[in-house]
Amino acid sequence: MIYGVIFDLDGTLLNTLEDLCDSTNYALAQFGFPKRSIDEVRNFVGNGVKLLIERAIPDGSDNPEFEECLNVFKEHYKNNMYNKTKPYNGVMEMLRELKFKGIQVAVVSNKFDTAVKELCKKYFGDFIHIAIGENEAAGVRKKPAPDSVFKAITEMKVRIENVVYAGDSETDVQTAKNAEIDCIGCAWGFRDKSILLREGATHIIESPVQILDVITKL
Repeated sequence: MIYGVIFDLDGTLLNTLEDLCDSTNYALAQFGFPKRSIDEVRNFVGNGVKLLIERAIPDGSDNPEFEECLNVFKEHYKNNMYNKTKPYNGVMEMLRELKFKGIQVAVVSNKFDTAVKELCKKYFGDFIHIAIGENEAAGVRKKPAPDSVFKAITEMKVRIENVVYAGDSETDVQTAKNAEIDCIGCAWGFRDKSILLREGATHIIESPVQILDVITKL
């Protein structure tokens, strides 16, 4: 029986891609670096903003302006992360139904912690009370390490065997495997369905509402 669902954020609940792309290109432009296409940024995201910029900037972390570029990105994104971001179709209805059924919901993300909490508060309100972002400085390793998943489970006060994880990327599938819980692959996000299948997602769904059918069978 499932009493808790842990969701990834970017590409799963929220379509954040355009705002991430805009902030990436703003930061790159400040240093005269070439812009990246939205498809390139789509493939760069999923492992935190540090790796996003490392993949976007010429010569990666070896670039002497890498840290400064990363800081410019963070500052710009903090002030512009609501411009084009919105929940995927069906997400709000899904969250409403999960709440009605008494199923707890948490978010774990590799996005920096303050942004995760602010985005969840703005877009999801009372539907999501537990929102955990990247905070390795506090000793919580980012995904695919299972640390943030375990932290969410502790805060939900449910048993691990009663929790399922849902996300859109290979990082999410590996996170669920490392936590030893079932993974629902969300095929509407930043990665192709073929990647989720290849990585071994326990279940694949094409729209948010389908998660309800999956969890009733677990």
